[in-house]
Amino acid sequence: MLSYQHSYHAGNFADVHKHLILSRLLEALQRKDKPFCYFETHAGRGRYNLTEAEAQKTAEYRQGIGRLWEQAQIPDLARPYLAAIQELNPHAPLRYYPGSPAVAHRWLRDQDRMQLMELHPQEVQPLRELFRGDRRVGVHQRDGFEGVLALTPPPEKRGLVLIDPSYELKEDYRQLPQWVDKLFQRWSSAVCAIWYPLLPQGRHQLLLRGLEQSGLRKILVAELEVSAPGETGMYGSGMAVVNAPWQLDQELEQLMPWLAAELGQDAQARQRVTWLVPE
Repeated sequence: MLSYQHSYHAGNFADVHKHLILSRLLEALQRKDKPFCYFETHAGRGRYNLTEAEAQKTAEYRQGIGRLWEQAQIPDLARPYLAAIQELNPHAPLRYYPGSPAVAHRWLRDQDRMQLMELHPQEVQPLRELFRGDRRVGVHQRDGFEGVLALTPPPEKRGLVLIDPSYELKEDYRQLPQWVDKLFQRWSSAVCAIWYPLLPQGRHQLLLRGLEQSGLRKILVAELEVSAPGETGMYGSGMAVVNAPWQLDQELEQLMPWLAAELGQDAQARQRVTWLVPE
């Protein structure tokens, strides 16, 4: 399905949650000099203009990055993430928000590479333009799940896969654990970050249950609920990290309470960091 376009939701609370964790994963990869390769299954256009009609129509960014943009008190662990947004907006007003590819690109060194999958024709062209001329970046117009499996394992051996579908296809919740298992059969040293929405229907429990039963180890879950569940709409954001790096749990235990306090929309806002499956 190709109806989903992230421009309407760029910079919302889920993006902040997802990209903050992504920044910590990339920081962990950079601790070693050996090269890494970053993969993304659903890359989007890579960068979003928050002044354009799509973003202004929903204005979701105001309850996300908009709340953090002018904060003076930022935890040290969150500063690299905020720096990625500040580099796109050097002159005060918040105009641009980086998608996951632009966030990841900030951490690429000369020896690292990035492989981005995007099927939507209206999204893949801006993505290509964004990284034109950078030989470290490959942009592929193909199904993200098929494309990542076809390109792994990479020569670099170390790396990160971000799985960030729209979940328009409800079977994604059930099929993703099987796909992740295939990925680790090919590339056992990978780190895999799986974003998922928290919706009233609770379908994310299918995903978590499948991961728990998969036989994979070191699965860390971090969830942010910005409000009490309603009858419709996304009330929270989740991230499951398979093969989580050392000390990621400690870092998120510091960051998540701060994030819930800043982005919470009612008294029911809360967060949790827990090992779904330990080592």
